[in-house]
Amino acid sequence: MDQMTHTTDWRSLHGHALENKPVLVTGGAGFIGSHLVEALIRLGADVKVLDDLSAGNPSNLVRGATLVRGSILDPAIVESAIQDREIVFHLAALVSVPQSVLNPRAYHEVNGTGTLNILEACRKLGTRRVIYSASSSAYGDAPELPKIETMPDRPKSPYAAAKLIGECYVSAYASCYNLDTISLRYFNIFGPRQNPHSPYSGVIAAFSKMILSGQPPRITGDGSASRDFTFVHNAVHANLLAARASGRLNGDVVNVGVGKRYTVLQLAEAMLGHFGRTDLRPEFAPPRPGDVPHSLADLTKARRVLGYEPIVDFETGLKLTCEWYGQSLAPLIQ
Repeated sequence: MDQMTHTTDWRSLHGHALENKPVLVTGGAGFIGSHLVEALIRLGADVKVLDDLSAGNPSNLVRGATLVRGSILDPAIVESAIQDREIVFHLAALVSVPQSVLNPRAYHEVNGTGTLNILEACRKLGTRRVIYSASSSAYGDAPELPKIETMPDRPKSPYAAAKLIGECYVSAYASCYNLDTISLRYFNIFGPRQNPHSPYSGVIAAFSKMILSGQPPRITGDGSASRDFTFVHNAVHANLLAARASGRLNGDVVNVGVGKRYTVLQLAEAMLGHFGRTDLRPEFAPPRPGDVPHSLADLTKARRVLGYEPIVDFETGLKLTCEWYGQSLAPLIQ
C-alpha cells in the first residue's frame, strides 16, 4: 500500500461518526474503492470488502479490512458479504466506455444485474443504507453546462446505459422498500492506483505511462474536449458524507466533482510539465465512439444534500498523482 493517501486527514473531516460501523465496500480492491476502504479504516469502521479481483489489484487491499472474494453476480456470495452490514458502498463495476461498446452484454450484467443483486440482498437482510457509485456519463452529450441533476438522461454508450440502470434500481428500492439509498454521479475521477496498463485506462493514468516511457501523450480528438477532473479523495469524501447523513437520502442523485473544467490538451501540457518532458508534444487521434465533448458538475445539490465541498483541487491532485506515478511506474519502465 502506497503512502500518498496520508495527504488527507480524514479524522479531522469526519471525526468519530463512522467508528465501529459495520460497512461493506464492493470493489474495495479497485482504484476508488481502495481509497475509500483506507479512509474507513482510518476512521475506525468495521470494514468488509467484496471483490473478485478481476479488475482490482490485490496490492490495493488495505490492512484491517476483511476480504470476501467473489463476484457481485453470485447472489449467495453477495448475501454472505452483506450479512450484518449496516452500510454498503457499491463501487464494483466495469468502467470502460470503449470496452462497453465492444462488449455491451457484460457491462449490462455487471453494472445492471450486479447492482440489482446488491440491492436485493440489502433488502432481504435489512441493510440501512446503500451508497451507489454512479457516473456523469448519464448526461451524455447534452450541450448545457454545468450538468445539473434535473437534466434529462442521455446515455451515449452501453457503459453509461448500464450505470444508469443501476441508478434507476437504486431509486426504485428506496421508493418501494425500507432501504435508504443515494447515487453519487462521479465526474472523471483520477488519482494514485488508477491502472495505467490497460488500453482502456483513464486519460491521466494513460498519459502518465506514455510520458514516463518517453512517448508523447496521445489525445483522441483535437484536445478541445473538457472534463471536470476530480481527485479521488473528493469521491471518498462524498461517500463518507453520504454514510454520515442523518436524514433519509431517498434514492436521490447527486453530482460529485470539483466544479471546474480543463481541456484534455491543457491536461496533457500540465502533465508534460510535471514530468519534466516539455520536449514532447501531444499527438492526436480520431475521437472514440461514445465519448462526450464536455462535462462540468453543478455542485449546488451536493452542497445542499450532503454538505459536500471539494477537499482537493485539480492542480494539487494532479501534482500528487504525477508524483505517485513517477515513484511507482517509472522504475518498471526504465
